[in-house]
Amino acid sequence: MKNRLWIITLLILINQGAVLAQDYQINKVEPPFWWSGMRSSQLQIMVYGDNISELKPRLEYTGIKIDQVIEVSNPNYLFINLSVSPMTDPGSFEIDFLKGSKVKSSYTYRLLEREKGSASRKGFDNSDVMYLITPDRFVNGNPSNDNADGLKEKSNRENPGGRHGGDIQGIRDHLDYIEDMGFTAIWVNPVLENDQPQYSYHGYSTTDFYKVDLRFGTNEEYAELAREAKGKGIKLIMDMILNHCGSEHWWMKDVPTEDWINYGGKFIQTNHRRTTVQDPYASEHDHKGFVDGWFVKTMPDLNQRNELLATYLIQNTIWWIEYAGLAGIRMDTYPYPDKDFMTNWTCRVMEEYPDFNIVGEEWSLNPSIVAHWQRGKNNQNGYESCLPSLMDFPVQSALVTALSEEENWNSGFIKLYEMLANDFQYADPSNLVIFPDNHDMSRIYTQLNEDPELLKMALVYTLTMRGIPQIYYGTEVLMKNPGTEDHGVIRSDFPGGWEGDKQNAFTGALGKNQLEMQKFVKKLLSWRKTSIVVHNGRLMHYAPENNTYVYFRYSEMDKVMVILNKSDSQLELDLSRFKEQLDDLKIRGVDVITGNVVNAGATLALPEKSCMVIDFD
Repeated sequence: MKNRLWIITLLILINQGAVLAQDYQINKVEPPFWWSGMRSSQLQIMVYGDNISELKPRLEYTGIKIDQVIEVSNPNYLFINLSVSPMTDPGSFEIDFLKGSKVKSSYTYRLLEREKGSASRKGFDNSDVMYLITPDRFVNGNPSNDNADGLKEKSNRENPGGRHGGDIQGIRDHLDYIEDMGFTAIWVNPVLENDQPQYSYHGYSTTDFYKVDLRFGTNEEYAELAREAKGKGIKLIMDMILNHCGSEHWWMKDVPTEDWINYGGKFIQTNHRRTTVQDPYASEHDHKGFVDGWFVKTMPDLNQRNELLATYLIQNTIWWIEYAGLAGIRMDTYPYPDKDFMTNWTCRVMEEYPDFNIVGEEWSLNPSIVAHWQRGKNNQNGYESCLPSLMDFPVQSALVTALSEEENWNSGFIKLYEMLANDFQYADPSNLVIFPDNHDMSRIYTQLNEDPELLKMALVYTLTMRGIPQIYYGTEVLMKNPGTEDHGVIRSDFPGGWEGDKQNAFTGALGKNQLEMQKFVKKLLSWRKTSIVVHNGRLMHYAPENNTYVYFRYSEMDKVMVILNKSDSQLELDLSRFKEQLDDLKIRGVDVITGNVVNAGATLALPEKSCMVIDFD
């Protein structure tokens, strides 16, 4: 009997000890590691674990010291502010967590060595053309990861809004195609974990900011994509979201602070009134409704005014740049987060990487609203930004209108001509990203009523205009979304990306018109790669007349003349208007599109519904 009591007592003590040990189990440490030699010496580590705030962290490593330990209302979080000397050697060290004098838990933290030249990495610029890829819809390179244990949504290619299986391996396998076409950068829609019950391929409902979604691949595969792309002269641009996370994010079940999520975690939809940021007459009620409101219930709106969260997001961005070797960032929903935080975020990133580039999404058709966010803009309200680039939605909209409308005094090309005149509002219009369409709107071929000649004009304009061009995957093979604006259809599977596809853009198993467009895009891109004047030359355009729009890219060394003709009949273009650019009123050059020599005097014959890109001798 005594032995039984002794055994029972021992089991109880063992179980109690196990419970005590579990009380201090560390579940998350973010960032999971860092680098030596960063410009900023400050590093904040977020530790998540059962009742972790009851413990005191301790570390011993030359060059690193704990400046501050921050406890929050949730006892399961601890924030440790470290000071890391710039001369600190890379290595590993233990962070011990003590209660009294006893170590209750430990975490091995690593300080890595930066790659040589990391701080001076070159971001995307005017010499680049971006290829925008929705990874789930490009190529299924590894069918074994279509479904992942523990993740909610399974693959269903029959569902336009479901997961189809495209992945990082598929992009890696076809970098040769991207290079051969002439693209020099890839903007890949978000690849971080989206463990949502549905529509998870979308990528904009992040459930782990430090982990690639297993259905796309792994962190290591993403970093390898960047390395392999760089080896082919292709830059990787990461799609990021700071405004919100996914409703299934791991911290949503146990948020660090009551103000981590806007409106205390209660869903209140944003009013989308983006002008309230600049409007001198806007009410605080309307402004708060814009920046603090949620997009949808599954996208909790993050409160970047919380300093701990702000630091977390800034460090996460720098972590991915350093870890994956990024050459750029596309920032989703740029005006929706707190504007002062966005200044701090952009400035901190650009301080760390002075030659880097970031493009922000401000989906406004008003150039003054877009221009407000760009670095160097002298805003009347005193707002300053470090954001180098923005998506040029005003020109995108005007381009579609110009090509769709009948030509008249106040319609057609004149809309594009006058929109471009708004460039005086930008601090740096040459650093805008210009595009005919993207993943959030109907494909340009559909917007132009499936007219291949108009599509060619849109592409010529995009690839010869000032700014940094972006082309959506599949545009080169006439991908479309007829009769619907369903995003799942807009983001259809790239032909040839799945075994058994009847059409294959990689092998040329396409229709005649598709092959012609693919060849057209490739020729333009290949020429643009070496056309310095299109990269950095000045711009002069002439008011549209007689269904035509003409502009020049020029420098002291070179000149290109671009002619867009919407007329259904052949025209004779009078060259006398262009004597500022054509001193002797003659053209001697080569049409990039046809390869034909152009030698014209007083007039130039224009084929019906056509475009010309004349590279002067």
